[in-house]
Amino acid sequence: MELAAVILAGGTAARLDGADKASLEHQGSTFLERALAATAAAAEVVVVGEQVPTSRAVTFVREDPPLGGPVAGLVAGRRVLARTPDALLVLAVDMPFVTAATVDRLLAAAAGHDGAALHDNDGRRQLVAVVRLAALDEATPEQPHGSSVRSLLDRLDLARVEAVGEEAWGVDTWRDLRDLPR
Repeated sequence: MELAAVILAGGTAARLDGADKASLEHQGSTFLERALAATAAAAEVVVVGEQVPTSRAVTFVREDPPLGGPVAGLVAGRRVLARTPDALLVLAVDMPFVTAATVDRLLAAAAGHDGAALHDNDGRRQLVAVVRLAALDEATPEQPHGSSVRSLLDRLDLARVEAVGEEAWGVDTWRDLRDLPR
């Protein structure tokens, strides 16, 4: 199965006073580099956010109009793919504990479904998913700007993958960043 990835790194980070989440660091590595490591299985990676130097070749894009939310970012990333992969990995950059092993589990669970999504210990679906491209294209709203991720993903048959350890830890506030497990 050919896999591509879209890393969502272009939000407002309002609860982080507008800080660039992609450049935040944990254990000596930026969140973007951690996300890139998690996407090792992807033949092509698109980062929706500001262009910065990276350790691997990626395509950078911004949604138009800007700040349209994660669905608009996902659509912008999907539109610039040079290839047509079988599946797309969608990953929010603010989830520093997602790894290549997480992606492997999502890929395995996706068999027989439209895809698979990571769920936290409280059962909430996280913005980490592998989705068959054809199913995603069919479910994508005509006007993605301001569309809800929940409504997009609810249209899909996604297998549930339980988070292991800290995989579902997201950084939305300075407290979240301060409390990151070491």
